[in-house]
Amino acid sequence: IARKIAPALAAGCTVVAKPAEDTPLTALALAALAQEAGLPDGVLNMISAARDEGIAAVADWLADERVRKITFTGSTAVGKHLARESAGTLKKLSLELGGNAPFIVFEDADLDAAVNGLMAAKFRNGGQTCVCPNRIYVHESVYERFGQLLARRVAALHVGPATDPQAQIGPMINERAIDKIAKHVDDAVANGARALTGGKRLAELGPNYYAPTVLADATDAMVLCCEETFGPVAPLFRFTDENEVIRVANDTPFGLAAYFYTNDVRRIDRVARKLEVGIVGINEGAVASEAAPFGGVKESGYGREGSKYGLDDYLSVKYLCQGGLD
Repeated sequence: IARKIAPALAAGCTVVAKPAEDTPLTALALAALAQEAGLPDGVLNMISAARDEGIAAVADWLADERVRKITFTGSTAVGKHLARESAGTLKKLSLELGGNAPFIVFEDADLDAAVNGLMAAKFRNGGQTCVCPNRIYVHESVYERFGQLLARRVAALHVGPATDPQAQIGPMINERAIDKIAKHVDDAVANGARALTGGKRLAELGPNYYAPTVLADATDAMVLCCEETFGPVAPLFRFTDENEVIRVANDTPFGLAAYFYTNDVRRIDRVARKLEVGIVGINEGAVASEAAPFGGVKESGYGREGSKYGLDDYLSVKYLCQGGLD
Protein backbone atom coordinates (compact mmCIF):
# COMPACT_ATOMS: atom_id res chain seq x y z
CA ILE A 1 0.00 0.00 0.00
CA ALA A 2 3.04 2.25 0.42
CA ARG A 3 3.49 2.06 -3.37
CA LYS A 4 0.22 3.91 -3.69
CA ILE A 5 0.42 6.32 -0.76
CA ALA A 6 3.95 7.60 -1.46
CA PRO A 7 3.40 8.91 -5.02
CA ALA A 8 -0.02 10.29 -4.11
CA LEU A 9 1.48 12.37 -1.30
CA ALA A 10 4.42 13.38 -3.49
CA ALA A 11 1.96 14.65 -6.10
CA GLY A 12 0.11 16.71 -3.49
CA CYS A 13 -2.94 14.48 -3.13
CA THR A 14 -4.74 13.49 0.04
CA VAL A 15 -5.42 9.76 0.46
CA VAL A 16 -8.23 7.58 1.73
CA ALA A 17 -7.06 3.96 1.70
CA LYS A 18 -8.62 0.59 2.46
CA PRO A 19 -6.05 -2.09 3.38
CA ALA A 20 -6.45 -5.73 2.35
CA GLU A 21 -8.98 -7.49 4.54
CA ASP A 22 -6.56 -10.13 5.80
CA THR A 23 -3.66 -7.77 6.57
CA PRO A 24 -4.93 -4.40 7.82
CA LEU A 25 -2.62 -3.92 10.79
CA THR A 26 0.56 -3.00 8.91
CA ALA A 27 -1.30 -0.31 6.97
CA LEU A 28 -2.85 1.09 10.14
CA ALA A 29 0.60 1.12 11.74
CA LEU A 30 1.92 3.00 8.69
CA ALA A 31 -0.77 5.65 9.16
CA ALA A 32 0.10 5.97 12.85
CA LEU A 33 3.79 6.41 12.02
CA ALA A 34 2.95 9.03 9.38
CA GLN A 35 0.98 10.97 11.98
CA GLU A 36 3.84 10.65 14.45
CA ALA A 37 6.22 11.97 11.78
CA GLY A 38 4.11 15.12 11.42
CA LEU A 39 1.81 14.43 8.49
CA PRO A 40 -1.16 16.79 8.96
CA ASP A 41 -4.49 15.35 10.04
CA GLY A 42 -6.73 14.42 7.14
CA VAL A 43 -3.94 13.93 4.60
CA LEU A 44 -3.70 10.15 5.05
CA ASN A 45 -6.86 8.32 6.09
CA MET A 46 -7.51 4.60 6.58
CA ILE A 47 -10.67 2.55 6.75
CA SER A 48 -10.85 -1.21 7.23
CA ALA A 49 -13.63 -3.64 6.36
CA ALA A 50 -14.37 -7.33 6.45
CA ARG A 51 -14.14 -9.26 3.18
CA ASP A 52 -17.90 -9.40 2.64
CA GLU A 53 -18.20 -5.65 3.25
CA GLY A 54 -15.30 -4.44 1.13
CA ILE A 55 -17.26 -3.40 -1.97
CA ALA A 56 -19.87 -1.58 0.11
CA ALA A 57 -17.15 0.21 2.08
CA VAL A 58 -15.79 1.92 -1.04
CA ALA A 59 -19.06 2.46 -2.93
CA ASP A 60 -19.18 6.16 -2.05
CA TRP A 61 -15.66 6.69 -3.39
CA LEU A 62 -16.69 5.37 -6.79
CA ALA A 63 -19.71 7.63 -7.10
CA ASP A 64 -18.30 10.83 -5.59
CA GLU A 65 -16.87 13.27 -8.12
CA ARG A 66 -14.47 14.66 -5.50
CA VAL A 67 -12.53 11.40 -5.72
CA ARG A 68 -10.47 11.87 -8.87
CA LYS A 69 -8.26 8.78 -8.75
CA ILE A 70 -8.72 5.12 -7.76
CA THR A 71 -5.76 2.75 -7.45
CA PHE A 72 -6.20 -0.93 -6.63
CA THR A 73 -4.18 -4.12 -6.28
CA GLY A 74 -6.15 -7.35 -6.27
CA SER A 75 -8.30 -9.60 -8.42
CA THR A 76 -9.27 -8.85 -12.00
CA ALA A 77 -12.96 -9.30 -11.13
CA VAL A 78 -12.84 -6.55 -8.50
CA GLY A 79 -10.74 -4.34 -10.78
CA LYS A 80 -13.41 -4.56 -13.49
CA HIS A 81 -16.08 -3.65 -10.94
CA LEU A 82 -14.13 -0.57 -9.88
CA ALA A 83 -13.66 0.50 -13.50
CA ARG A 84 -17.37 0.11 -14.27
CA GLU A 85 -18.55 1.94 -11.19
CA SER A 86 -16.01 4.77 -11.66
CA ALA A 87 -17.06 5.44 -15.23
CA GLY A 88 -19.85 7.80 -14.20
CA THR A 89 -17.36 10.38 -12.97
CA LEU A 90 -14.53 9.48 -15.39
CA LYS A 91 -12.00 8.81 -12.66
CA LYS A 92 -8.40 8.03 -13.41
CA LEU A 93 -7.59 4.42 -12.46
CA SER A 94 -4.44 2.39 -11.87
CA LEU A 95 -5.19 -1.34 -11.63
CA GLU A 96 -2.64 -4.00 -10.72
CA LEU A 97 -4.64 -7.19 -11.11
CA GLY A 98 -4.21 -10.95 -11.56
CA GLY A 99 -1.25 -12.68 -13.12
CA ASN A 100 -0.25 -16.01 -14.66
CA ALA A 101 3.47 -15.49 -15.11
CA PRO A 102 5.47 -17.88 -17.33
CA PHE A 103 9.09 -18.76 -16.51
CA ILE A 104 10.97 -20.13 -19.53
CA VAL A 105 14.23 -22.10 -19.36
CA PHE A 106 15.81 -22.48 -22.79
CA GLU A 107 18.22 -25.26 -23.69
CA ASP A 108 21.27 -22.94 -23.56
CA ALA A 109 20.43 -21.49 -20.13
CA ASP A 110 22.72 -21.63 -17.11
CA LEU A 111 20.63 -24.12 -15.13
CA ASP A 112 22.09 -23.23 -11.75
CA ALA A 113 21.32 -19.57 -12.36
CA ALA A 114 17.83 -20.45 -13.58
CA VAL A 115 17.13 -22.48 -10.43
CA ASN A 116 18.38 -19.61 -8.27
CA GLY A 117 16.19 -17.16 -10.15
CA LEU A 118 13.14 -19.38 -9.89
CA MET A 119 13.64 -19.88 -6.16
CA ALA A 120 13.69 -16.11 -5.69
CA ALA A 121 10.73 -15.45 -7.96
CA LYS A 122 8.49 -18.39 -7.03
CA PHE A 123 8.97 -19.01 -3.32
CA ARG A 124 9.33 -15.46 -1.99
CA ASN A 125 6.53 -14.88 0.50
CA GLY A 126 5.47 -18.49 0.05
CA GLY A 127 4.51 -17.91 -3.57
CA GLN A 128 1.94 -15.28 -2.56
CA THR A 129 2.94 -12.42 -4.87
CA CYS A 130 1.35 -11.30 -8.12
CA VAL A 131 4.58 -11.71 -10.11
CA CYS A 132 5.33 -15.27 -8.92
CA PRO A 133 5.91 -17.66 -11.83
CA ASN A 134 2.82 -19.82 -12.23
CA ARG A 135 3.92 -21.86 -15.26
CA ILE A 136 7.53 -23.06 -15.63
CA TYR A 137 8.38 -24.05 -19.21
CA VAL A 138 11.61 -26.06 -19.55
CA HIS A 139 13.17 -27.21 -22.83
CA GLU A 140 12.95 -30.96 -23.20
CA SER A 141 16.74 -31.34 -23.52
CA VAL A 142 17.32 -29.99 -20.00
CA TYR A 143 13.94 -30.84 -18.47
CA GLU A 144 14.96 -33.78 -16.26
CA ARG A 145 18.17 -32.16 -15.06
CA PHE A 146 16.42 -28.90 -14.21
CA GLY A 147 13.66 -30.77 -12.37
CA GLN A 148 16.20 -32.62 -10.24
CA LEU A 149 18.11 -29.46 -9.36
CA LEU A 150 14.94 -27.57 -8.49
CA ALA A 151 13.38 -30.38 -6.46
CA ARG A 152 16.56 -30.69 -4.39
CA ARG A 153 16.51 -26.98 -3.54
CA VAL A 154 12.79 -26.88 -2.79
CA ALA A 155 12.91 -29.98 -0.59
CA ALA A 156 15.52 -28.24 1.56
CA LEU A 157 13.27 -25.24 2.32
CA HIS A 158 12.37 -24.98 5.99
CA VAL A 159 8.66 -24.44 6.65
CA GLY A 160 7.50 -22.90 9.90
CA PRO A 161 6.00 -19.88 11.66
CA ALA A 162 7.70 -16.50 11.86
CA THR A 163 8.69 -17.29 15.43
CA ASP A 164 10.99 -20.03 14.06
CA PRO A 165 14.31 -18.32 13.18
CA GLN A 166 15.04 -21.05 10.61
CA ALA A 167 11.73 -20.67 8.75
CA GLN A 168 11.91 -19.82 5.03
CA ILE A 169 8.29 -20.58 4.11
CA GLY A 170 5.44 -19.62 6.43
CA PRO A 171 1.70 -20.30 6.44
CA MET A 172 -0.60 -19.23 3.65
CA ILE A 173 -2.76 -16.16 4.27
CA ASN A 174 -6.02 -17.99 5.05
CA GLU A 175 -7.98 -21.22 4.69
CA ARG A 176 -9.31 -20.30 1.25
CA ALA A 177 -5.75 -19.99 -0.02
CA ILE A 178 -4.67 -23.38 1.30
CA ASP A 179 -7.78 -25.03 -0.14
CA LYS A 180 -7.05 -23.56 -3.58
CA ILE A 181 -3.46 -24.80 -3.50
CA ALA A 182 -4.56 -28.31 -2.51
CA LYS A 183 -7.22 -28.27 -5.24
CA HIS A 184 -4.67 -27.33 -7.91
CA VAL A 185 -2.14 -29.95 -6.84
CA ASP A 186 -4.75 -32.70 -6.52
CA ASP A 187 -6.14 -31.87 -9.96
CA ALA A 188 -2.66 -31.89 -11.49
CA VAL A 189 -1.79 -35.28 -9.98
CA ALA A 190 -5.14 -36.70 -11.10
CA ASN A 191 -4.28 -35.57 -14.64
CA GLY A 192 -0.84 -37.16 -14.73
CA ALA A 193 1.55 -34.84 -12.88
CA ARG A 194 4.27 -36.26 -10.62
CA ALA A 195 5.21 -34.61 -7.35
CA LEU A 196 9.02 -34.45 -7.30
CA THR A 197 8.78 -33.02 -3.79
CA GLY A 198 5.98 -31.77 -1.53
CA GLY A 199 2.42 -32.11 -2.70
CA LYS A 200 0.72 -32.23 0.69
CA ARG A 201 -0.62 -30.15 3.55
CA LEU A 202 1.54 -29.86 6.66
CA ALA A 203 -1.22 -30.22 9.24
CA GLU A 204 1.29 -30.89 12.00
CA LEU A 205 2.41 -27.24 11.73
CA GLY A 206 -1.07 -25.77 11.64
CA PRO A 207 -4.13 -25.46 9.39
CA ASN A 208 -2.66 -23.16 6.72
CA TYR A 209 0.67 -24.78 5.91
CA TYR A 210 1.46 -26.48 2.60
CA ALA A 211 4.71 -28.18 1.64
CA PRO A 212 6.73 -26.39 -1.07
CA THR A 213 5.99 -28.44 -4.17
CA VAL A 214 7.54 -29.23 -7.56
CA LEU A 215 5.30 -30.99 -10.10
CA ALA A 216 6.70 -32.69 -13.20
CA ASP A 217 4.74 -33.49 -16.38
CA ALA A 218 2.39 -30.52 -16.12
CA THR A 219 0.06 -29.94 -19.09
CA ASP A 220 -2.45 -27.35 -20.23
CA ALA A 221 -5.26 -29.76 -19.23
CA MET A 222 -4.62 -28.91 -15.56
CA VAL A 223 -6.39 -26.14 -13.65
CA LEU A 224 -3.08 -24.65 -12.50
CA CYS A 225 -2.22 -23.82 -16.10
CA CYS A 226 -5.01 -21.26 -16.42
CA GLU A 227 -5.61 -20.22 -12.78
CA GLU A 228 -3.10 -18.42 -10.57
CA THR A 229 -2.19 -20.78 -7.71
CA PHE A 230 -0.77 -18.10 -5.39
CA GLY A 231 1.20 -20.56 -3.31
CA PRO A 232 4.48 -22.53 -3.15
CA VAL A 233 3.77 -24.82 -6.12
CA ALA A 234 6.07 -24.98 -9.18
CA PRO A 235 4.62 -26.96 -12.12
CA LEU A 236 7.10 -27.90 -14.87
CA PHE A 237 5.91 -27.97 -18.51
CA ARG A 238 8.01 -29.39 -21.37
CA PHE A 239 8.58 -27.51 -24.63
CA THR A 240 10.64 -28.07 -27.76
CA ASP A 241 10.47 -24.91 -29.86
CA GLU A 242 10.95 -21.19 -29.17
CA ASN A 243 7.90 -20.07 -31.13
CA GLU A 244 5.80 -22.73 -29.46
CA VAL A 245 6.75 -21.67 -25.95
CA ILE A 246 6.12 -17.99 -26.70
CA ARG A 247 2.68 -18.89 -28.01
CA VAL A 248 1.70 -20.85 -24.90
CA ALA A 249 3.29 -18.28 -22.60
CA ASN A 250 1.07 -15.61 -24.17
CA ASP A 251 -2.01 -17.86 -24.25
CA THR A 252 -3.64 -16.27 -21.20
CA PRO A 253 -5.84 -13.21 -20.62
CA PHE A 254 -3.22 -11.96 -18.15
CA GLY A 255 -0.01 -10.08 -18.84
CA LEU A 256 1.76 -8.93 -15.70
CA ALA A 257 5.23 -10.56 -15.58
CA ALA A 258 7.31 -13.12 -17.45
CA TYR A 259 10.80 -14.55 -17.00
CA PHE A 260 13.22 -16.38 -19.25
CA TYR A 261 16.75 -17.72 -19.05
CA THR A 262 19.08 -18.02 -22.05
CA ASN A 263 22.67 -17.23 -23.03
CA ASP A 264 21.75 -16.36 -26.63
CA VAL A 265 21.84 -12.55 -26.98
CA ARG A 266 19.81 -12.63 -30.20
CA ARG A 267 17.15 -14.74 -28.53
CA ILE A 268 16.99 -12.26 -25.64
CA ASP A 269 15.83 -9.50 -27.96
CA ARG A 270 13.37 -11.72 -29.86
CA VAL A 271 11.68 -13.24 -26.83
CA ALA A 272 11.54 -10.05 -24.76
CA ARG A 273 9.76 -8.26 -27.61
CA LYS A 274 7.21 -11.03 -28.17
CA LEU A 275 6.15 -11.69 -24.58
CA GLU A 276 2.83 -9.93 -23.91
CA VAL A 277 3.52 -8.63 -20.39
CA GLY A 278 4.40 -5.41 -18.61
CA ILE A 279 7.47 -6.79 -16.80
CA VAL A 280 10.15 -9.13 -18.17
CA GLY A 281 12.89 -10.74 -16.11
CA ILE A 282 15.82 -11.74 -18.37
CA ASN A 283 18.19 -14.10 -16.55
CA GLU A 284 16.83 -12.52 -13.36
CA GLY A 285 14.19 -13.64 -10.88
CA ALA A 286 13.89 -10.51 -8.71
CA VAL A 287 12.20 -7.95 -10.97
CA ALA A 288 10.55 -5.49 -8.56
CA SER A 289 12.31 -2.22 -7.82
CA GLU A 290 11.10 1.18 -6.62
CA ALA A 291 13.01 2.72 -9.53
CA ALA A 292 11.29 0.62 -12.21
CA PRO A 293 7.73 0.86 -13.58
CA PHE A 294 5.59 -1.98 -12.20
CA GLY A 295 2.36 -3.02 -13.90
CA GLY A 296 0.77 -5.18 -16.55
CA VAL A 297 -1.20 -5.37 -19.78
CA LYS A 298 -4.35 -7.19 -20.89
CA GLU A 299 -6.45 -8.29 -17.88
CA SER A 300 -3.57 -7.71 -15.50
CA GLY A 301 -4.61 -4.06 -15.49
CA TYR A 302 -3.16 -0.72 -16.51
CA GLY A 303 -1.14 2.10 -15.02
CA ARG A 304 2.25 1.78 -13.36
CA GLU A 305 3.67 1.93 -9.85
CA GLY A 306 7.23 2.98 -9.07
CA SER A 307 9.58 5.19 -11.08
CA LYS A 308 8.60 8.50 -12.67
CA TYR A 309 5.78 6.71 -14.50
CA GLY A 310 4.20 5.78 -11.19
CA LEU A 311 4.16 9.44 -10.18
CA ASP A 312 2.63 10.41 -13.54
CA ASP A 313 -0.44 8.30 -12.69
CA TYR A 314 -1.27 10.82 -9.93
CA LEU A 315 -0.85 13.88 -12.16
CA SER A 316 -2.69 15.46 -15.06
CA VAL A 317 -0.94 17.20 -17.93
CA LYS A 318 -1.83 20.87 -18.36
CA TYR A 319 -0.76 22.72 -21.50
CA LEU A 320 -0.18 26.49 -21.12
CA CYS A 321 -0.07 28.67 -24.25
CA GLN A 322 0.53 32.34 -23.43
CA GLY A 323 0.37 35.04 -26.02
CA GLY A 324 0.92 38.81 -25.98
CA LEU A 325 4.53 38.61 -24.79
CA ASP A 326 5.98 41.06 -27.35
